[in-house]
Amino acid sequence: MDITPLEQKAIDFAKRGDFGAEAKQVNEELTKFAPDNQGAWTRLARCNLELGLLDDANAALERVLQINPQNMIARSLLQESIRREVRMAPEPEAPKRARGGRARKAEGSGSARGGFGRAQFAALQQLAPNAALESLGPAIESLLMAVNDRPFAARIVEARNRAGQSGSKLFRRNSFYAGGEGHLYAFHHGGRWEPQINLGFYSVPNWGRSAVRAGIGFNLTQSGADRDREAGQERVAAYHEAFQQLVATDWKTLLTDWMTANAGFIQYADRPPATDMLPADAVAWLVNNHNAMEQGWVFVGGWLFSDRAQDAETMEDPRKLVEWVEQTFTDLLPLWTSVYRQG
Repeated sequence: MDITPLEQKAIDFAKRGDFGAEAKQVNEELTKFAPDNQGAWTRLARCNLELGLLDDANAALERVLQINPQNMIARSLLQESIRREVRMAPEPEAPKRARGGRARKAEGSGSARGGFGRAQFAALQQLAPNAALESLGPAIESLLMAVNDRPFAARIVEARNRAGQSGSKLFRRNSFYAGGEGHLYAFHHGGRWEPQINLGFYSVPNWGRSAVRAGIGFNLTQSGADRDREAGQERVAAYHEAFQQLVATDWKTLLTDWMTANAGFIQYADRPPATDMLPADAVAWLVNNHNAMEQGWVFVGGWLFSDRAQDAETMEDPRKLVEWVEQTFTDLLPLWTSVYRQG
């Protein structure tokens, strides 16, 4: 079939700045006859974007970027689509107070703000780190602010205050960072040289899957513009040594059992989570690892993976994601507190 007349019609709509329902229909037809026509997919995405069909726009843009990962128009439209999605979605609800002061779970769920679904992970993978940070930052910050209201967060702040450290919230605003291609992360206020209450978001092409992590991490590098880097590195190394001693004794069985029950995995250096390690082997690795300074990063915690249906459902729903983060950090809080006291 000669698609030239159909394509010309689609181009004429675009030249007139018409991205309405009729233009959408024409470009949809064109993608059926020419499934690798990135211009048709890009125009279709623009139509969906203008019509408020953000999920359809994101799907079309993903198709464009599969055909041509360097398509800058598609990257820009994806960034705009994520911005709109974040603005339109409800924020995760803070825990509501029942009579007597006890918190009860909030009812209902949102769809995007604070949640991570296919579109967010596509943006994380396709956009440059700073652009991904700009687009996804509002969703991450919404998640962090909701986590601040959970009881475990106040206990961490209290422990740090007792040790003479400043801060009234677990996470401050704008406390999330780009860790490189396909990686964003956040850690608690004042935690650069401490055992970190750490959240990470990954969509790294060679991993073959996207993921969210929550747990305890140790950043043993001197990189970045942090103050007191030499003294700070020594400080976090002391915390890591205390962590190893605790995991070798009091926490060996507890951590192994927790990892078994909660999809817990270790991560180190710039590698993906060690999903091929059984929990007992992972705990033994943590205890016997003598190369932490060279590795620069050691982490243990829970993981959610996009290719697991239940995990994907949790990540997409802001309420469920906050609850998962809360449960993970609540479970690991006694270990973090013990390490913090001994470091």
